[in-house]
Amino acid sequence: MFLFVVTCVALFCFSTAGQEEADADSWYVAAVYEHRVILNPEPRVPLSRTAALQHMQTNLDVYEEQAAQAAQQGAQILVFPEDGLQGINFSRSSISGYLETIPDPQQESWNPCTEPEKYNNTEVLQRLSCAARRNNLYLVANVADLQPCTRKTDHVSCPSDGHWQFNTNVVFSSDGELVARYHKQNPYFEDAFDTPPQPEIIIFDTPFAGRFGLIICFDILFHMPTISLVEKGVRQLIFPTAWYPNQLPLLDAIQFQWAFSLGANVTLLAANIRNDQLITTGSGIYTPFSATYHHAMKGDPEEGKLLVARVPVLRQGQSVTTEEGEVTSESKLSVAADSGYCHQESSCAPIASAVSPSSTTFISTMMYDPFTFVLLNDNNGDLNACNGTFCCHLQYRRISQGNSKELYALGVFAGTHIKNGRYALQVCALVRCAGSDISSCGQEVEEAETKMDFLLEAKFGTRYVYPSVLASHLVLEKPERLEKTADGRVTIKHSNMTAGLVTACLYGRMYHLDKN
Repeated sequence: MFLFVVTCVALFCFSTAGQEEADADSWYVAAVYEHRVILNPEPRVPLSRTAALQHMQTNLDVYEEQAAQAAQQGAQILVFPEDGLQGINFSRSSISGYLETIPDPQQESWNPCTEPEKYNNTEVLQRLSCAARRNNLYLVANVADLQPCTRKTDHVSCPSDGHWQFNTNVVFSSDGELVARYHKQNPYFEDAFDTPPQPEIIIFDTPFAGRFGLIICFDILFHMPTISLVEKGVRQLIFPTAWYPNQLPLLDAIQFQWAFSLGANVTLLAANIRNDQLITTGSGIYTPFSATYHHAMKGDPEEGKLLVARVPVLRQGQSVTTEEGEVTSESKLSVAADSGYCHQESSCAPIASAVSPSSTTFISTMMYDPFTFVLLNDNNGDLNACNGTFCCHLQYRRISQGNSKELYALGVFAGTHIKNGRYALQVCALVRCAGSDISSCGQEVEEAETKMDFLLEAKFGTRYVYPSVLASHLVLEKPERLEKTADGRVTIKHSNMTAGLVTACLYGRMYHLDKN
């Protein structure tokens, strides 16, 4: 789930001409739909099953229309967002009318479209199944699942009302069979849902693109199940989300979606919900070398956005050829010679000949964390910023537009994020400050006039580092160069920006330091 703002529409795909030479079975057509959810105006008030079903049918009507449109554009798989059928902010009791009991497809075969009488109260599953079957595509949706339990046999985890309630992804094959079910492992302030008693790693196979893994929203920030899937060699992830918070300068939805795709070297099919009141948007189809995405403008009257893209199949141990060269099963990160930049584990002494002695260093809050910042006082230069023993190095050249006097700072944080979730980080970020005072550095800003040529690097204590370059009006830019050395040093280089720089970031997740 999620919260915050958007002020722009962006739809862009990096072309990869060399990919056209790939064999026909090396490609598939994927679709995601950003859905403007028709909400229950009183989600805390329980509804009867009939009333709840009536509400969900209004959203299902949209789903069926979009499934038909996706199929007309050749889509073989279509992903709908988290909470897209019922909305958000339910209590455990008020969501009861929306729940359906979903059988485990690993234990039995069931086609809800052709066998509707097999289970009672499964009208939503039936409509989703028939939409997949009618349009001959794989369909992924997010629903609310009820699973019985008994305190006698499941006394450790079974709730007092005798059942679990899960935030759940379901997958239907092109003939309507239920082929996968995944229960969200990391709920985000979701009173209506339980955490599964056992973590689930759910992978399903397709005839057109091989294996896909399932995650939901907040899961993307944690080792289980997301990194567990990646470590099992799954290179295509399905990501229904209701991204909360959609927060600049480091975690805007599209910003982190592509950053994760680049850093983990996977395809990510991300479907978000759209709601101006909740201030939510940002969906896309991302590969390690291309992005097709949408970030809506506040007040935009459109009801939703269907994205369709032709993407290469990524399989474990298989390479894909692009115009940039070969992308293998490992990250497209070359091993560079030692540059002499600050990357010592124990210290970060400034490079005497390069680092400006007049740089202003200060502490300011960014994303609720105390970052150490160093101001960019000159039009070009070299800077170091350290937080404890973790240090970031920046080389930059400012390309100002007109009389722009925008303030920029290099920020670094190493520690445990504890606000709205707890997880360990190492982060380097070059950000545009929101105003002319240093106290504004780290605040949310969406526009910038100043372009930058830069090289940003650090030695990380993790190999899971997610890079992003975000330009004015929430436009993603593909890093010109991304490198990783065997000792953990990651470098991002970029120039020739199309618009002013909002954020350039290396977002390192120290999963091994997370405390449950």
